[in-house]
Amino acid sequence: MILWLLGRLGRAAVTVTLIVTFAFVVLRLSGDPAERFFDPGDTPPDVIEAFRKAWGLDQPIWVQYLRYVENVARGDLGNSIRENRPAIDTVMERLPMTLAIMVPALFVKLLLGLTAGVVAALYRNTFADRLIMGVSVFGFTVPSFVLGLLLALLFAVQFRLLPSGGSSTLAHYVLPVLTLGLSGAAVIARYTRSAMIEVMGQPYVRTASAKGVLWHRVVSEHVFPNAAIPIITVIGFMIGSLVAGAVVVETVFSWPGVGSLLVNSVNARDLAVVQVILLLVGFSMVAANLAVDLLYGFIDPRLHRARGGED
Repeated sequence: MILWLLGRLGRAAVTVTLIVTFAFVVLRLSGDPAERFFDPGDTPPDVIEAFRKAWGLDQPIWVQYLRYVENVARGDLGNSIRENRPAIDTVMERLPMTLAIMVPALFVKLLLGLTAGVVAALYRNTFADRLIMGVSVFGFTVPSFVLGLLLALLFAVQFRLLPSGGSSTLAHYVLPVLTLGLSGAAVIARYTRSAMIEVMGQPYVRTASAKGVLWHRVVSEHVFPNAAIPIITVIGFMIGSLVAGAVVVETVFSWPGVGSLLVNSVNARDLAVVQVILLLVGFSMVAANLAVDLLYGFIDPRLHRARGGED
């Protein structure tokens, strides 16, 4: 078990390092931040050069990268170029607003997705199954920004029931949460249905039914627990991508969270803020995947025994 955990932690460290390296290189190759703050035609060259020197942008990329890695190892994630203060403070100020819509959206995904998937599996090949899967295909294939615009057009423009943007009242939360929740629920419903149908075809389920065990007990004690592993994998991925999933939706609904901050920081070449957000996303994904791997051992004893044998 210890070797398995160390292996997962090592893989997590490599993943985060690759994310940071990719973001670092791409951001610096995409443009010069000095050109976003100064007009080269109206600004004296010595002013632009002083700006680059002050922020370490006059050094070769490999020197900047080594310096950045050294600073991160010391807990220094850099300063925001736009605000001239620690980038981590800028991100942490926006994080509560992102979580304010992402956490309720996660509950919407779980409630609607699991319920719809279970119903579709239990009533396979019926009208209810076809209806649920049709809606799920729509929610799965339509991009979140399109779904958000459709909901805004319907509820904000057509019926004037909800505001189309902002964050000042509880009503402003409804459309962003619905947009995120409905698209995620469609994915969970499809995985839940597939996993449950596969398990319901197993011999031990047929044996339990043949022995006269009540069907609701068969489902709750045999079918759903054994179908949980692929479902938990999807849910873990969604939890890990809470921050990343907010980028498009926050932009559509003018929500002042980390997602909109990322878009603005990329446009302004605010390198430190973008890197902090990507680090946050990377750590969230890695932590969620690690948690899912640990849950596997409790859900499926066979995996736990296999890991014990390896150690």
